[in-house]
Amino acid sequence: MEHPENSAEYKGLTVNSGVDQPSIINPYLRRDRFRRREYTAAEMVEGILKGDVTILSQAVTLVESVNPQHQAKAQEVIERCLPHSGHSVRVGISGVPGAGKSTSIDMFGCHVLDEKGGKLAVLAIDPSSERSKGSILGDKTRMEKLSLREEAFIRPSPTAGSLGGVARKTRETIILCEAAGYDKIFVETVGVGQSETACHSMVDFFLLIQLAGTGDELQGIKRGIMEISDGIVINKCDGNNVDKCHMAATNFRNALHFFPRSESGWMPKVLCYSGFYGLGIKEVWDMIYEYIDFVKANGYFDYRRNEQSKYWMYETINEQLRSSFYNSSLIQDHLQEAERKVLTGRQTSFAAAGDLLDMYFENLRK
Repeated sequence: MEHPENSAEYKGLTVNSGVDQPSIINPYLRRDRFRRREYTAAEMVEGILKGDVTILSQAVTLVESVNPQHQAKAQEVIERCLPHSGHSVRVGISGVPGAGKSTSIDMFGCHVLDEKGGKLAVLAIDPSSERSKGSILGDKTRMEKLSLREEAFIRPSPTAGSLGGVARKTRETIILCEAAGYDKIFVETVGVGQSETACHSMVDFFLLIQLAGTGDELQGIKRGIMEISDGIVINKCDGNNVDKCHMAATNFRNALHFFPRSESGWMPKVLCYSGFYGLGIKEVWDMIYEYIDFVKANGYFDYRRNEQSKYWMYETINEQLRSSFYNSSLIQDHLQEAERKVLTGRQTSFAAAGDLLDMYFENLRK
């Protein structure tokens, strides 16, 4: 018997048996067989509210798309999901590369699901290459236990050149996840640049993961990142590293006393734990929930959520203005000429920028 791969049908050729009949085309070569069904905005919202992970993933992809049509549809989905969001604990997790963020999230996530139940969404921001614009998106490989849990949703997203390494649409993705019933949200940053500031503007609790025994301990005590941290944890507190971790924790606690008290009135705590061995995980979660109870009691929780919404409104305005400027055909026609003037020294950078902006706004007034 002839192997199907050698048959005319498999190769996509017309089969002619000598009898008048429709031509048979190889079904395996038809792209429409593999085309994913496109849901309407209403169907997407219905699926998200039911907790359908497949539809949720498609909606997140839609949110991340730069296609104007996709963006319009995504905004409709987000607006419909908005009334069903806001009922989660949002935790931002940051730290230098190699601090064990993904391994820690694996342990943190499994612990809280076992202890508290519910559902957990992990939005892991993966750094994009400045050259190729590509990302590895390999966070799931370091969250082995969590990725097997049905109640966990792990979504790695490329930074795609957005501010500080935080994906441009992470905040909208949080809304979709909350509408799908995820009552605990992790946002992992790449731990570089200004990603921490952007992450802080979309979470309730900001957790900073640090290491000990890597050289000058005070090198990790940076005023900016320390001031926005609600909790600091020293990872890899195991084996011969225990004493170094406790010494580092003491240094951090002493440093915190030199900073002004946070708006919330909360004094950040410093804990030691081992993500690899799962030691001290309960204490970390106790700290997070103690903070949530504290800020809900004094009203800061709702205040911060409102301030975050206002912040992202202005960020969206800035982003749309930037996009409109660079997508303007008039600007595109004159941008390279302005570059040449700057590079040849005929015009300063500031004057060239001013001319382009004047040209852009003058065109809008017409």
